[in-house]
Amino acid sequence: MGLPPIMLDDSTRSLTLQRRERAHILVVQGGSSSLFHLPWAGAVVIGRAPGVDVRLASSASSRQHARITVSDGDIEIVDLESHNGTRVNGERITGPRVLTSGDVIAIGDTVLVLHSTRAVGPSAGRALVPFAALRQRLDEEVERAVGYERPLGVATLSFGVGGWDAARVRAALERQLRLIDVIGQVSDTQVVVLLPELQKEAVVASTERMVLALRAVVPSVKGGVASLPGDGCRGDALLGASRTAAVLAEPGAVKDAADCSRHFTFGDRAVWVADPAMLQVYELIARLAKSDLSVLVGGETGVGKENAAYAIHHWSARAERPIVTLNCAALPDTLVESELFGYEKGAFSGAAATKPGLLEQADGGTVFLDEVGELTLVAQAKLLRALESKRVTRLGSVKERAVDLRVVTATNRKLEEEVKAGRFRQDLLFRLNAATVLLPPLRERPREVALLSRTFLDAARERAGQAPLSISAAAMDLLTRYEWPGNVRELKNAMEFAAATVSDEVLEPGHLPSTLLGAADEALAGDDGQAPAPSGKTAERRFRPIADELRDLERRRMEEALEAAGGVQKRAAELIAMPLRTFAMKAKQHGLTGKRRGGDGA
Repeated sequence: MGLPPIMLDDSTRSLTLQRRERAHILVVQGGSSSLFHLPWAGAVVIGRAPGVDVRLASSASSRQHARITVSDGDIEIVDLESHNGTRVNGERITGPRVLTSGDVIAIGDTVLVLHSTRAVGPSAGRALVPFAALRQRLDEEVERAVGYERPLGVATLSFGVGGWDAARVRAALERQLRLIDVIGQVSDTQVVVLLPELQKEAVVASTERMVLALRAVVPSVKGGVASLPGDGCRGDALLGASRTAAVLAEPGAVKDAADCSRHFTFGDRAVWVADPAMLQVYELIARLAKSDLSVLVGGETGVGKENAAYAIHHWSARAERPIVTLNCAALPDTLVESELFGYEKGAFSGAAATKPGLLEQADGGTVFLDEVGELTLVAQAKLLRALESKRVTRLGSVKERAVDLRVVTATNRKLEEEVKAGRFRQDLLFRLNAATVLLPPLRERPREVALLSRTFLDAARERAGQAPLSISAAAMDLLTRYEWPGNVRELKNAMEFAAATVSDEVLEPGHLPSTLLGAADEALAGDDGQAPAPSGKTAERRFRPIADELRDLERRRMEEALEAAGGVQKRAAELIAMPLRTFAMKAKQHGLTGKRRGGDGA
């Protein structure tokens, strides 16, 4: 399968590559998180000295600590002979290290998480292929697995610090690998094996055999696995998930990526986290919760800012006291002040009884002001005074009441720009952002799309008293490729829609909301210049008959087997577990009889 090639002129090609090769790092240090966008090409210096590109505050970092280089689509980091070293995914690097999306870089107590959606170069063959070629092959296998509704596994073997002999590793794995498996080196401590045509259980079993075979060569070896579609339908998500699982596994053991997510509960709320950037953000939240700092939570609409606020409260010493929430965008300007500060009976028309404000109700606990950027300048001034004096005055009263509370705010606006435009008070911003937490959008957390899709779908079906639904590879592919402008909230709504409307046992692309299918059609039209398919089960109609697809897959596998066996049909048939007579018959049908034949495999 595959789409026809796109004919682009040089300027269009350059623009297209720039749009595809987005990369940035999430920097978590002290009590805040921020983004740094990497250049299309060039070097970025990280350290403590003035004038470096990414300046760190930690005393554990050197003046010029590390350098990230972007060249020809590859992203590489090298330690600049720092005093305390640089760690990638928990391992101290000793030379240049190629980075992939989701890698976690630790410099002292500062954490940097890479997010990249770059294109990669051409394939370089099968045997222990370099990283760029491995990524290309992985993307090809993902496309094939999704198109043919076939399983795919990704296994990472981690060897720890101390080095390993590539030749001995290949020799130890030779009997464990099939012809269609691909093994490649990701770093100086990890190799990745692509395992087409294996279901989850078989992927785990195969990886366990590889770990067992390697223990004599590298005693510290451990493994991590991810599979399609359960862990996603994007190459970077599968690769990152398997690598994370390998880092978290015990020596000599294999860990499933599905077991690497974290589940947090805050009262009646639940949050599932699997993406490295989100794990770091929630670790930052846990540290901030122990203090009494005001925290400003940033991020797009629907990204989970309210959950972050509830986490700060429930992990704090104020957890036994109330958390009170006000959506500043949901109330008319005339009611914001009365909601915040309360009012006395008769303070205005309709004030039939005295009502304490939210700041009073949160005494001893936390007040969460969502969309704080929507407050009027008058309300901002009164809020600032209340926070600084820790006293509030109800409307219609002159009596001040002391309050002891913590303030957590959230906004999808860039408040620094609002300050420049005169719509937000700078002194209030200083008071609110003693610490800043930035939540990445869902489109930058591909590992969580599959996890959250299954979680939301299962929960909705259970509430309705219905049997669980499985998600087809084609549907999961659509879910993981969609941009999710509404983030987690939009994904939850989509899964609840599917749970309520699907009567089959498997969720297919056509069962998803029309907005997702429409976006998929637009993406396809933009890629190949063709008009989208008619409405309905759009993604399914793009497939050819399954018999034709399986026939093409069979021919490719047989051709690969013949190439690996030097044209000897008996050996090729053994490699793919096909009877020799069947192999010979199908070789004629597929036009493969020109390959050298032989009965003994010599």
